[in-house]
Amino acid sequence: MNADPADQRKLLDLADLDARILRDQHLSANPPQAPRVRELLAQRATLSQELSARANARDDITAEIARLESDVAVVDARIARDTQRLAAATNPKQAQSFESELTSLNRRKGDLEDMEIALMERLETADAAIAEQEAVIAETNALGAELSAEAKTVVADATTRLEGARRDREAVAASVPDALLALYERLASRGNGAGLLRAGACEACRMVIPPSDIATIRRAQTDDVVFCPECGAILVRTEESR
Repeated sequence: MNADPADQRKLLDLADLDARILRDQHLSANPPQAPRVRELLAQRATLSQELSARANARDDITAEIARLESDVAVVDARIARDTQRLAAATNPKQAQSFESELTSLNRRKGDLEDMEIALMERLETADAAIAEQEAVIAETNALGAELSAEAKTVVADATTRLEGARRDREAVAASVPDALLALYERLASRGNGAGLLRAGACEACRMVIPPSDIATIRRAQTDDVVFCPECGAILVRTEESR
């Protein structure tokens, strides 16, 4: 195939635009922050499960304290009743029985209050553990929100560049002869469409071309369409190719 050297040079613009389009397509679909955001979402789920476990433990302690307080209230009521009975007792044996029961009740109340104090200490520890976990979750949420905002900016910028590159590509492609454009598109769909020949190397695949192939390429006419023997891309020759 033959093509005007100026038209062949336009293929370099197309290749550059295609590379930019591909890069921004990937970036808009896969911003660099996305993997970390997914990690944070998974981490938050795990942290939330732990928070629920700690909250359940705290609730169990609170329920146990409520039960003890109820038991103390029952003991207090019995102490008040027996104290009244003792004050009204006239029978020495009956009074002794009330005194014995009051001693047992006060001992029971003391045991319950000791248990309540221990549970209150555990409740304080449980509340601190919950607060600590909530702080970690808040920090995780803040970092996730920050990275998500950064990702949205990256996607928006990539989308803007993508739209511009696609418009530019349409304009360049419209100025390339149909046959040459079709050849480029076919090659680009399989890998490299076109690359500049510079310093004996193809800039599409970055491979150095063997001297025998370079000699053949240099014997070709300026309007001949030549190909890289390494990657098959159209080798565009300019003043830099000598």
